[in-house]
Amino acid sequence: MSLNSTAFSHPPYLLLVGIPGLEKEQFWIAFPFCIMYAIAVLGNITLLLIIKTEPSLHKPMYLFLAMLAFTDLVLSTSMLPKMLGIFWLGSREIGFVSCLAQLFFIHTFSSVESGVLMVMASDRYIAICCPLRHSSIISVPVVVALRSLVLVRGVLLVSPFCFLLCRVPFCQHHVIANSYCEHMAVVKLACGDTRVNVIYGLFVAFIVTGSDMILISVSYTMILWVVMRLSSPEARLKAFSTCASHVCVILAFYVPALFTFLTHRFGQSIPPHIHVTVANLYLLVPPMLNPIVYGVSTKKLWERVVLLFQRKGT
Repeated sequence: MSLNSTAFSHPPYLLLVGIPGLEKEQFWIAFPFCIMYAIAVLGNITLLLIIKTEPSLHKPMYLFLAMLAFTDLVLSTSMLPKMLGIFWLGSREIGFVSCLAQLFFIHTFSSVESGVLMVMASDRYIAICCPLRHSSIISVPVVVALRSLVLVRGVLLVSPFCFLLCRVPFCQHHVIANSYCEHMAVVKLACGDTRVNVIYGLFVAFIVTGSDMILISVSYTMILWVVMRLSSPEARLKAFSTCASHVCVILAFYVPALFTFLTHRFGQSIPPHIHVTVANLYLLVPPMLNPIVYGVSTKKLWERVVLLFQRKGT
């Protein structure tokens, strides 16, 4: 290996642009992002505290919500503090190792969130289509096992991203046209052969997002088929309302995720500021919306939230 390739293999730091083309507006753009993050943190911590302290909520459905809340906290916290540093303080530098760590947490917990949504869709399918067997199939030990499985899946699939990036040489260009470290954005800085990185990235996207979306689609197709056969309009309405909140959460997560993924590979005509803004919202909107949607739509949770704030007000 030559001296030049050695010098440029592992840059000491990278530079995050923020939102390309909107550098002058970033100071003000940060305020709504900060508000969204504050709502996400408050909502998800409240959800976790209520589920932990209320014994009647120690059931699979609420344990899944706790998993989702914890994942959302990690996901949003992995990128927002650094992004605010860029927007408000001009702190664009990020160490190479710190960049890989941020990349690892963002992609790992994106995978975990996708897995949790898939598991929740399967839970809804069993609850509606096999209600008498639901408690025996989805027990607390099963929930714990599923939680471990989606976390291990994320760690095992995302870890090679970091090792593969350490193997490729980086050239003089160390500027990332984004506000956080994302796998394909870092791959584009490499001056060596990155085909393995690109192929593995596509493989992980298919294994995680592709398989999870297929299972979610199958679950809701089966749910729709069963619900439409119900004779009672009230029963149909109750079943639809049970799934409506989950469908909203799924759309809020997967629509921007797919947009970001496809734009990286096929959306060269899309302006960079639109791509990066959607990529930021992809990590902020679901964590903000999830506790609101589930807190309002789940009667037991809403009653506990109201009771909690009533106690604080007295």
